[in-house]
Amino acid sequence: MTPVNILIVDDREENIIALEALLKRDDIKIHSTTSPNEALRIAWETQISIALIDVQMPEMDGFELVEMLKSNPRTRNILVIFVTAISKETKYAVKGLGVGAVDYLYKPLDPYITSAKVDAFIQLARFQEDIKQNNEELQNFATVVRNSADIITVVDAQSLRIQTINPTVEKILGYRPAELVGQSIVDRVIESDKSNFRKKLGEIIKDNLSFSVFEFQFETFNKTNIWAECRVSYRNKLLFINISDVSPQKSYQQQLIKSKEAAEQSKKVKETFLANMSHELRTPINGILGITNLLRKTEVTEQQTNMLNLLEVSSQSLLGVVNDVLDISKIEAGKFSIVRSSHNLHDIIKSVYGLLKFKADEKNIEFLLEIAPDVPSHILVDSLRLNQVLMNLLSNAIKFTERGFVKLAVNVLQKQNDKAQLEFCIEDSGIGIADSRLSKIFESFEQAEDDTSIKYGGTGLGLTIVKRLVELKGGELKVNSLVGKGSEFRFVNWYTLASKPKERTDNKPASAILEPFDSLNILVAEDNMVNQFMVSKILKDWNVTVEIVDNGRKAIEKLQQHDYDIILMDTHMPEMDGYQASKIIRVDFEEPKRSIPIISLSAATLDHEQQEAIAAGMNDVLSKPFQPHQLHEKISKLIKREQPA
Repeated sequence: MTPVNILIVDDREENIIALEALLKRDDIKIHSTTSPNEALRIAWETQISIALIDVQMPEMDGFELVEMLKSNPRTRNILVIFVTAISKETKYAVKGLGVGAVDYLYKPLDPYITSAKVDAFIQLARFQEDIKQNNEELQNFATVVRNSADIITVVDAQSLRIQTINPTVEKILGYRPAELVGQSIVDRVIESDKSNFRKKLGEIIKDNLSFSVFEFQFETFNKTNIWAECRVSYRNKLLFINISDVSPQKSYQQQLIKSKEAAEQSKKVKETFLANMSHELRTPINGILGITNLLRKTEVTEQQTNMLNLLEVSSQSLLGVVNDVLDISKIEAGKFSIVRSSHNLHDIIKSVYGLLKFKADEKNIEFLLEIAPDVPSHILVDSLRLNQVLMNLLSNAIKFTERGFVKLAVNVLQKQNDKAQLEFCIEDSGIGIADSRLSKIFESFEQAEDDTSIKYGGTGLGLTIVKRLVELKGGELKVNSLVGKGSEFRFVNWYTLASKPKERTDNKPASAILEPFDSLNILVAEDNMVNQFMVSKILKDWNVTVEIVDNGRKAIEKLQQHDYDIILMDTHMPEMDGYQASKIIRVDFEEPKRSIPIISLSAATLDHEQQEAIAAGMNDVLSKPFQPHQLHEKISKLIKREQPA
């Protein structure tokens, strides 16, 4: 039985508690409030049947509240009982009844009278609701049956013969209603389905189901077959059956299933390709950067140092292209997340300016920076992505400007409480963009002119990533440009002001001296020879004893034979990858080897791959390419965790 909703309105909390205790029972649900305005909201949102309302309240008295309830069609049928401690004089009773109340309860409340009156009105509310529903059903039933696009029929549950059926049967099956009345509904089903159809109807009757849905094939007057969805209700020894022709949907469903399977296969192939590409490209880049870093520590001439610098710049450039492609793929797959935290906006801007200043100086371009005085210092922002947006836009401006200037201006457009709307404007006097190409420059692999990549280089992904990042952060990017005059890119967004974050003391620069480890044995599972050499050299410089294998199966064999403090595990390896090897270690080995710390040294950058590494039992993930201090920090953290207190 559906509970009856009762609303109690009284400005004194103790009165509400007393009434709730007095009225509490399973077949009612009590809503209470001390505020008349809140009472109006509850009555609007909830199907209130009975309201017990105090007459004397400070904000709005009971008479005014009831007048408002009765003036609204949605709440006018609520049965109102006034609860009052004022005089029982006739004029007050008349006033209450005049605004729409049906009775009075006088304080102090008599529990027996209160319970009896409320019980009587609960029965009245239920009776009124039943009458209302029955009337609506009777009024709507005929209209629904006559105008339904489906066959609607009433079938005797014992004989399964049709008692009534609507005219739609002629459109769907080709029979006139009079031809089917008195016939078995089972006869309309194709021969091979008759037994199962009869069985299904029998189950509905046996289990007294109020609703059931299933599909069968029916035969038409013209001896053709159609797929039909049957929605059946059993009540009072009658079956109410709604039959829909779903033959077109069946055909579409088969096509959708095939399309879905093809799309899932395509998505899987794409993700596999991206994972492999990330690994195959980032792994050698990691080796190049690592070897470059090792060579710097040897005795090299000034000329060799310059060559190492060029090698590192080229490697970082290649890494940037790989990251651009992966970023676009993540955004398109909806797997790109923005993580905001407190950062110094001025430092971010000046850092980008400082990094690109030398490029502008090399081209004898004036590089201007203007930060308005009212630009806040600390805001909640994803510093990595803001840096990426600014670097892309400013790099483009410098690249396509042969003479003149490039300017970055940051201004506050609006301030509201703890938020500020900031505008970043990147202006240049470069080659400009034709109007016909403005709409295409934000598309993947598109550039302003067909020969732009030949003259200036680039993949055509930078502006695509910028636009997607700005929009992901809730901002807006606009561009104005004139050929031969220059371009102006503006992006605007709201940012939340933040306090200065606490200084972190655990970050170590790449050039910091890294302390050696004491008697540490590490097993490295890595199939790339260059990375094997690089990691081995880095670890041995820290007085670590290193053993190297080239796949997961060999890592397991080594762990069975020897003891190690940590395993550095590449995820993509032949024969057995790092995921499989980690799972075997966590399940099949005995303690303490089962709990040996494992760090994933993976070239994977996709979130699901990093999550898969953790799910496989790895303790931490270090993405390639990495700096030696990052590896040293993760090893130190795990070693401290394993040491006894």
